[in-house]
Amino acid sequence: MNIVYAIPCPDYGPAEEKINELLAMMGGMGQFAAAGERIVLKPNLLTAAQPDHAATTHPAVVAAAGKLVKQTGAAAALIDSPGSGFPHNEKTLRKVYAACGMNDAAAQAGIELSFDITSQVVSFPQGVLMKRFDILTPLAQADGVINLCKLKTHGFLGMTGAVKNSFGAIPGRDKPGFHAKLHDPARFAAMCLDLSACVAPRLSIMDAVVGMEGNGPHNGSPRQIGLLLASTSPLALDVVATEIIGMKREQNPLLMEAARRGWTPTRLDEIELIGLEKEKLRVSGFKLPMTVLSSAGSVALRLFTPIFKQAFSVRPQILAEKCVGCGACRDACPVQVITIEQRVAQIRQRDCIRCYCCHEMCPHNAIVLQESALYRLLHR
Repeated sequence: MNIVYAIPCPDYGPAEEKINELLAMMGGMGQFAAAGERIVLKPNLLTAAQPDHAATTHPAVVAAAGKLVKQTGAAAALIDSPGSGFPHNEKTLRKVYAACGMNDAAAQAGIELSFDITSQVVSFPQGVLMKRFDILTPLAQADGVINLCKLKTHGFLGMTGAVKNSFGAIPGRDKPGFHAKLHDPARFAAMCLDLSACVAPRLSIMDAVVGMEGNGPHNGSPRQIGLLLASTSPLALDVVATEIIGMKREQNPLLMEAARRGWTPTRLDEIELIGLEKEKLRVSGFKLPMTVLSSAGSVALRLFTPIFKQAFSVRPQILAEKCVGCGACRDACPVQVITIEQRVAQIRQRDCIRCYCCHEMCPHNAIVLQESALYRLLHR
């Protein structure tokens, strides 16, 4: 059903109370979990970032959702695979769980932190682009999945929300392969839609109390939004999120690919919003990533790609004074065009596919996105 529920939440202090109210509007957590089931919570744990960085789902949201699942009598576990370049192993998970506040969230809710690093191939014959996925075993074997996403900008797709959060079902070092093969945003969006349908979360809750604006999903800036949202449809939730941040439908590859498939909803007027007026959704002055072109620029880029892609796009640039040569960007690069020379990363720009994984995963803010003169002309 194309229904999205929304409730104001000014900060994370009342998050548990507000999520209880939000789920009560939907008939309670008992609609999505039952005694004897094994439910997996899937937050956005992109990297080992502190909660106030706004790059990951806040632990208060995770704890509140976990408590509600436990109250149904279901067993609950939490799992995610961090971003491109990180090995999906216990050491990585322990580091990420600790930094993101998941240890405390799990303890408060009485839920399990999963360290199962195995995966299994899941057949998905109804996929439009992808017919199978290698998915984390806890997610593949769960009775039900609850998607706990974060509202953020995204350098490659413009925005990351409920649909894109399912990409965390893919083991860490497998992610660059998707970027290498699907380095056009429309094709990557098509894969994300198939993956979200394959994971099929019963419920998606979006942490939009504090989101991220600018050049997210890691190195943007926290932005107060003050909302918690939920839906049984990840796509519907993303349509509302697109409106919140002031992004045009045409600038969101996920919505455009869904529209091409004939899926609904892809427009706000196709959604029933409960708990908030649609006119009050949009956040004034929300900063989109510089990779989101104006409508004219997007058309021009499609016409000239790939011949003039380098000239019309935004490129990642290393800040030598900040780079420590840690290799996170090199490991995240799906086409292996980054090297470390004298403890400073170097990007072979002529072969860069503009996926921005390096910018996304740099832990030291040592990679910036640099506009070309042609880009600035098109972006006016």
